Amino acid sequence: MPRELPQDHFCPWREEAEELKERLTSLEAKMATLERHVFGRRAEKLPPVATELRKDADSTAARAEAAKKKRQERATRKAEEAPAREIRHAVPPDERHCPACGSEDLKPLGQGRTSVVYEHVPARFEKQVHVQEVLACVCGRGIVTAPPPARVVDRGEYGPGFLAHVVTSKCADAMPLHRLAQRVERSGVPMSRSTLTDLFHKSASVLLPLSSHLLQVIAAAEVVWADETPLRVLDVKKTRLGYLWTFLTQNEAGQWLIGYRFSMGRASKTPKEVLGGTRGALVVDAYTGYNAVTLPEGRIRVGCWAHVRRRFFDALSTAPESREAMDLILELYRVEAQARGADVVRTAAHRELRQLSSTPVLKRLRAWLDAQAPRHPPKSPLGQAISYTLKQWDALSRFVSDERLPLDNNRSESALRKAALGRKNFLFVGHEAAGENLAGLYALVATCEANGVNPEEYLADVLLRVQTHPNARIGELLPHEWKRLRAADSS
Repeated sequence: MPRELPQDHFCPWREEAEELKERLTSLEAKMATLERHVFGRRAEKLPPVATELRKDADSTAARAEAAKKKRQERATRKAEEAPAREIRHAVPPDERHCPACGSEDLKPLGQGRTSVVYEHVPARFEKQVHVQEVLACVCGRGIVTAPPPARVVDRGEYGPGFLAHVVTSKCADAMPLHRLAQRVERSGVPMSRSTLTDLFHKSASVLLPLSSHLLQVIAAAEVVWADETPLRVLDVKKTRLGYLWTFLTQNEAGQWLIGYRFSMGRASKTPKEVLGGTRGALVVDAYTGYNAVTLPEGRIRVGCWAHVRRRFFDALSTAPESREAMDLILELYRVEAQARGADVVRTAAHRELRQLSSTPVLKRLRAWLDAQAPRHPPKSPLGQAISYTLKQWDALSRFVSDERLPLDNNRSESALRKAALGRKNFLFVGHEAAGENLAGLYALVATCEANGVNPEEYLADVLLRVQTHPNARIGELLPHEWKRLRAADSS
């Protein structure tokens, strides 16, 4: 009969079995994620929080209210469209008689029948020939010449509207400049990619005071969101990896200010250059590169529940119990939806609602994490998700005590989507200075779009004004201030 070993006896095979089990669990999770990514249906992706919340809403009333809101938004957008052109259709001469009595004594009935047709009118470029009047005095000694047209660049052949179109096409529409050059040539203007590249970078240098001031305004804000994404930089026979960083904030009027900074590395140097020496809160993911500007001597770090939820979703295939954590996180978002519905976001009532409803959810989630942590290997998907959450618990819980703090960092991720689309289209930037110029122009265009400002109209105006505008009042030319002052002038 074999002799029983004491329970505390060291068994090498048992330790090896645990290690193999942990590796097998990790491999199964990776395989499930890969299969879902390659072969899975779109419905198998992480569903957005808004979609999850809609499932719980009162079906009939909620759908009716959502449809009504959508109709109102559509009507508002239509009211903001470009002015319509009215085209009159007269009754043909051979039909201008009464179908009942045959009389030709017909009078207009009301305004007529109206219908709407949307038509495409191709955009066009024009060659403007500016002729400056020259007057000579009869004395033969004096000549007076009319002032020349305003130019962005001395002796430049392209006007501010043209430059604004180039910048908007690349930064807002993610169009590569070689493709834009082809489109310009189809419109009758001789053009090359190198010329457009020069115009793009000249525009960036002219607008540099504005994009730099925008970052300074963001850095001075109490709450700042931040994130980064890779961007390839052309090198000899290969590309190097650079990074595009975004820093954004929301002011008291609810306007979003979005800034960008380019660097050749992902180290903490860029956050320190932008946010070093400032105070407030910084909403970021768990990346350690932001540690240089957070506690104990910098900004208070605020965590992102969207990243946490994503990790528990990835663990679902090997650990179905992670659904419980996802449901609790959804409860936190449900509280935020209640605040939006009551129109109390970023008010004292919002903070009270969080303390009343979100705090108990956090306690339940923390108890669940503490209970589940010993049951799952640290390297398993659920073990990693639990560890990720526990390590950031303080940063993830800070939103309860401050109504200005968001639940996640999705805003900064959204600010980088335009850059990600551009990265797919034009693949890389030519050099480090080109990346810096792209970041500066991205910032102005993104802030325009975030505040309902037409970037082409804005850039065409400020490209001329920024060079003579007093530096002490440079903030007046930022997109949100430009919109306010323009509305005040027109009223």
